[in-house]
Amino acid sequence: MGIKAALPRYELYLYTAVLAVALIWAGSWIFEASSENVNRKAFKESVKPGWHYFGRKMDVADFEWMMWFSTFRNHILFALTGHVIFAKIFTLVAPKHRSLIFGVYGGLAVLVTMGWTFVALILSHCIILYSVALVKMKWMCFAAGLATLASIKLEPYNSWQETLVTGSFDLQDILFYGGCGFSIMRCMSFALENCEKKDGNYTFSDLLKYNFYLPFFFFGPIMTFDQYHAQANNTKLTRKEREMWNITTKALLHLGVIMVVDVFFHYLYILTIPSDMKLVTKLSDWCLAGLAYSNLVYDWVKAAVMFGVINTVATLDHLDPPQPPKCITMLYVFAETHFDRGINDWLCKYVYDYIGGDHDKIFKELLATICTFAITTLWLGPCELVYIWSFFNCFGLNFELWVAKLFSFPPFSTLEGVMGEAMSRRIRGVFNAANFWAIILYNVLSLNSLEFAKLVGRRLIFKGFPLSTLSVLLVTYCGVQLVKDRERQQALLDDPEPLKPVDGGKEKAE
Repeated sequence: MGIKAALPRYELYLYTAVLAVALIWAGSWIFEASSENVNRKAFKESVKPGWHYFGRKMDVADFEWMMWFSTFRNHILFALTGHVIFAKIFTLVAPKHRSLIFGVYGGLAVLVTMGWTFVALILSHCIILYSVALVKMKWMCFAAGLATLASIKLEPYNSWQETLVTGSFDLQDILFYGGCGFSIMRCMSFALENCEKKDGNYTFSDLLKYNFYLPFFFFGPIMTFDQYHAQANNTKLTRKEREMWNITTKALLHLGVIMVVDVFFHYLYILTIPSDMKLVTKLSDWCLAGLAYSNLVYDWVKAAVMFGVINTVATLDHLDPPQPPKCITMLYVFAETHFDRGINDWLCKYVYDYIGGDHDKIFKELLATICTFAITTLWLGPCELVYIWSFFNCFGLNFELWVAKLFSFPPFSTLEGVMGEAMSRRIRGVFNAANFWAIILYNVLSLNSLEFAKLVGRRLIFKGFPLSTLSVLLVTYCGVQLVKDRERQQALLDDPEPLKPVDGGKEKAE
């Protein structure tokens, strides 16, 4: 369908007011639960003394956030600052060799951090996948890559490889699995792109320069080899108008968000509360809904900030890295749901779009999603929770296509054609609101626990029906309508030309 008419102004005000009141209401319940239970025995390990200015304890349950912006903040800043300085110097002195400098600095940083045995392990993965890449057969590249990935995700192979890392420090596990995992995915990208190269092969040094780019090495995001190779070897380095201003603005924005999140952690224990099931069972339906929603929002904020910091460094290197994921609040379809745009782009390019084509054939889409989530399961590490997460998200993605196909046939398509645009928008909004909470429930189980997700589902769908169920859906409906109106306005800005109906009602842009 084409771009819908704008929402009436009174509807926008009404939806905004309902959404704001609901968020404040749910937040007040979470604040009350956090304040009244701060000294619970179950909170002892994850609620610690925070900033003395507030006189309150702080939720420190997320090790990854604390690692980046508290515990190991100085180490990460030191490594990234060193990269920026060396990269800038050699970009000015020898722009033709800057990709080599990126690789050398990254390799030395990894060597100093993890030791020569870890570097040797990474090089062995590179050699194996480079050798397979020379054959130029995609199925062999996938087989070798997935087998290598399985070797660091499945027992006993992962434990054996982990013992090769010398020393013992707090970040060892995270850096080992992050470094190995992202390295293998980059090597697979290199191998698959080499299959597409018609004349000759890329060199082993091309792979090493790509793989050891430090900002992406341990934590991602992943740039596919074709993009990185073209951008890192570009010698015509120019900045767009106001680009440095935008980079500085984004860096300051990330700093501000980090401080805001830390302040929120003093008042809303959104990560610790779901881990205490005895407490959770006593909370109100609105508090549970707020906890589930806020956990996904926080996970998006964390991904946006962490990838944003890395992307700022990459942008200073004249690269165009994958952007942060789309905000969970803006999502109402499974097709746009992801928390790591780099992995998402990788999977879409080499698996999902490659198999699914234009994604309008039911069986091709089913095969594409099964293959995509099978690789995602291996990437995340096979376990019961990941199996459940993959199954429900795979089902959600396919169910959207089934419903869209069903409603594209008469009498549903005929009925929508005769009803007004406003009614069509409202009916779609109801379905999108329900879909939004399916996305929340299917993903919150991977962030918290299966028990918490089941409890939220039971309370909002069964025990809370009809009052809690319908009121939460009403609030979600208001949010979805605001998001869809924003998308409509953005679409008009991107393509101001109106869509004209041609060929029996099909819409076509002039």
